Amino acid sequence: MLEDFPATSTQEWMDKIMTDLKGADFNKKLVWRTPEGFNVQPFYRQENLEGLETTNSAPGKFPFVRGIKNDNEWLIRQDIDAHDAKAANAKALDVLNKGINSLGFKLDKHQLSAEYIATLLNGIYAEYVELNFRVCIRRSAELLNLLADYFTAKGLDLSKLRGSVNVDPINRMLVKGKNLEKDFIVERLKDVLEAGKRLPKYRLIAVNSLSLVNAGAYCSQELGYALAWGNEYMEMLTDAGIDAATAGKAIKFNMGVQGNYFMEIAKFRAARMLWAKIVRQYEPVCNCGDACQCEKVDGKYCPCAMKMHVNATTSTFNMTVFDAYVNLLRSQTEAMSASLAGVDSIVVTPFDVTYKDSDDFSERIARNQQLLLREESHFDKVVDPAAGSYYLENLTAMIAEEAWKIFLDVQEKGGFFTLVKSGEIQRAMQENLQKRLGDVAKRKETILGTNQFPNFNERTEGKIVKDAKACCCHCEPELPVLPRTRAAEEFEQLRLQTEASEHQPVAFMLTIGNLAMRLARSQFSCNFFACAGYKVIDNNGFKTVEDGIEAARKAGADIIVLCSSDDEYAEFAPQAWQILKDAKELFVVAGAPACMEDLQKLGIENYIHVRVNVLETLKSFNAKLLK
Repeated sequence: MLEDFPATSTQEWMDKIMTDLKGADFNKKLVWRTPEGFNVQPFYRQENLEGLETTNSAPGKFPFVRGIKNDNEWLIRQDIDAHDAKAANAKALDVLNKGINSLGFKLDKHQLSAEYIATLLNGIYAEYVELNFRVCIRRSAELLNLLADYFTAKGLDLSKLRGSVNVDPINRMLVKGKNLEKDFIVERLKDVLEAGKRLPKYRLIAVNSLSLVNAGAYCSQELGYALAWGNEYMEMLTDAGIDAATAGKAIKFNMGVQGNYFMEIAKFRAARMLWAKIVRQYEPVCNCGDACQCEKVDGKYCPCAMKMHVNATTSTFNMTVFDAYVNLLRSQTEAMSASLAGVDSIVVTPFDVTYKDSDDFSERIARNQQLLLREESHFDKVVDPAAGSYYLENLTAMIAEEAWKIFLDVQEKGGFFTLVKSGEIQRAMQENLQKRLGDVAKRKETILGTNQFPNFNERTEGKIVKDAKACCCHCEPELPVLPRTRAAEEFEQLRLQTEASEHQPVAFMLTIGNLAMRLARSQFSCNFFACAGYKVIDNNGFKTVEDGIEAARKAGADIIVLCSSDDEYAEFAPQAWQILKDAKELFVVAGAPACMEDLQKLGIENYIHVRVNVLETLKSFNAKLLK
């Protein structure tokens, strides 16, 4: 049948595209320059797979680009604050009956004891559930001994229990500003590994690159730094005399996942491949024992040590207070990326955490988001569906290349610990955050419902009951810390200022002239001013400028926005300005017409269009209008 459809060459496709572009620049119109720093072409073909290493991998086989196992099952995880052990236990038992099969407990170091652990884990069948714990670094070894004693008393086979203890001193340096010394870190890691020998399937040392994602990191940045972070722990442990296989098997990655759907899928695929190659360089000789059936890498090195175990958590960086149900769409896309990419477990962040403590409803929705993917969409039935995709295979290779550059740069400068100690990582993330916030301000990066297409009538009405940036640690940081912000916060502050004002500004659309242009510009302008919480009044059109201004004044307008075509602005704008130049209303022209310079000479100063900084422009209006 294919003989009736002759093959079309890449050049023929390009010729057709260039014809359709009618002289427009191909690179500017169709090639996407990603924030990560590489170009994505508008189409890929089979020939683009030639030479790609990723296409030669199988699921469960080194270098694990297609996954560390032969299926795509993942654990649905929920994290619980265990300050009150009895309440945390009741909540854990409840959610285990609602689809959860992985629990994460944040423990209270002051209460840590055998009784505390017994109360927390009462009725939980540890052999069927992955258990993950986070506690003070200094008490992590003690926690492991308490867990092993508890499980032994229950008659459980410790060699079969799955879980982790989130020991990550470097993350405390980044997030809390703790000025830790390398010797102190190494001693704590050695203590934890010694205590963890009784729980051989527990991952004891964590790389929490989620902290980078929530500080605004792009995909390749998170990956590059995460690799350097994990390598730092490998170096510390092996230099301290721990064999490479034991060190590799102890590390777990807690990574973030953001809304760039295909990029995130590619990130996790690239992550597994690069981490396997890093650990391979340590030559981890298999120590699984005589019963080991691992397929050795290069005939002698342990593949289990090279497998990257990943828990993915949906980001808070792109979550919002306004139009908060859109957070469900964001986290659903992120959960889809992580599950298709073959991670080990996923935490979906409840949609309301930006303004309150999550409740039963939001936590239930977060659980069900994953259950829908597994039970109804059957995402667990296919291993690495991205395999062979011309686009995704190339995207995997490109992200791997960019991340590897970051990794090598960190290594050349002395390693991740050294750069954290000097504050260079924190400063780099602060610079990156400012760039992202600038892109949000200019709408180069869209946050639906916040800087684009806001809900015109929404008000918070006291729903904000917590400061999402508040830190429970009141000690003064000894090192620079990662920034704690969300992309939407500055826009949200504009709307909150408007809500708190005695008067809600009114933006009136004076639509006149060319039908298509006035409609397009009035819609643009309504969205623009609604981002600051202004009341917007659109119109079908006026016959004269005078009619429009009269209607605007009757409506109590604070801002009158002229919406027409570029050609007609030369006539309509001076007419309107003649009436409004000494008036209390602010006059705004929607667009950047060719006659702008002439209009500015008349004194018309306010223009809104796709190239303005939306945030700064709205701030200037707030300064003029809010009481």
